[in-house]
Formats: sequence, structure tokens, C-alpha cells
Amino acid sequence: MARRTSTFWYLFSKFWFWMTGWRLGPVVPPNISKSIMIAAPHTSNWDFMYARAAFFLMDVDLKVTIKKEWTTIPVLGALVRSLGGLGVDRSRNNSLVDVMVRLFKEREELVIMITPEGTRGYQPKWRKGFYHTAVAAGVPILLGYLDYKNKEAGVGPAFWPTGDYEKDLEEIKAFYRTKQGRFPEKGVR
Repeated sequence: MARRTSTFWYLFSKFWFWMTGWRLGPVVPPNISKSIMIAAPHTSNWDFMYARAAFFLMDVDLKVTIKKEWTTIPVLGALVRSLGGLGVDRSRNNSLVDVMVRLFKEREELVIMITPEGTRGYQPKWRKGFYHTAVAAGVPILLGYLDYKNKEAGVGPAFWPTGDYEKDLEEIKAFYRTKQGRFPEKGVR
């Protein structure tokens, strides 16, 4: 199978992990071609650098939804797309859940990363869009993490939503309570 990650980003990511002392933990299971990837705990602007590098090293074509205008700017748009920016049209006040479900139905492979906390500060109430998208698209939720204590980036177990949001969310958060963000006081409780 051909490498999805450009050689530049792969080598940059290897260098970044080596320079900062980070390592790659468990990776995306090879039998999962579509998923919602939660990114938690999200406590720092540095999270994107480590997460993006980890998925380049895993050779996962990870996408992050962004306003489509950011993907069409000359030069900058190419950089945004190379980092996984997936332009979505929100001009008609479209539901992002509906847009993502449609994207999953149109593609053979798709991994979309979401930060359900929605902020880098402590947030006891997560946004539910990641869950509703996974249920409607029939895809698993992968538990992507950054553990600053152990300097490890990886993917926890695949989680198939049952439809009982509160029960499922508690199980998901229990996993994240074992991971430490850059600022632990802002992490999952």
C-alpha cells in the first residue's frame, strides 16, 4: 500500500518526536477505515503539533474540519490541506453533524478528529456532535490521546456507541482520566 503521508511530513514528525523526547503508543487498528477520532485531553495549543505528528507517523490520513475558505487561500490553503484541513461549507448554517455524516457516506476511508471539550480549559460538559456523528454514520469512536506525563501519543480502544450517551461518555472519560494533559488541572475529571 502506498504511503498516505508525504515524506516531508513523515520525516518532520520523526524529527519532532525525537527532538522533544516523545514516542508513539498504540496506533489506529488497520481494520478500521472510517472513524471519529476524539482528541483529549485538550489543554494546550501544543496538542495539535503532537497529535498531527503522531498521525503522520501512523500514516493515517487524519482530517480536521475547517471553514472551506481556509482551504482555498493561495499557498496557505495548500498548507492547511496538507495538515489535514477538510473544508466544509457552513454558509447556510448547515449542521456540522449532517455534513460529517455525508462525508463518511461519500468516502471509503475517513478519519475525522474532534476535540469534544471544545476548549483548552477544563470543560465538564463535552459537546455531543462527535457522538451523534458516529451513531448516524455507523462508525466507531477512536480514543486518540496525548499523555504529557509519559510523553506518549497514541490511540486507545475503538469504542462503538450504544446509543446511551451518558453511559458511553462515562466509559470514554474513564479512559481519558488515565492520561495527563500538558496542564493536568484542565484535563478530564
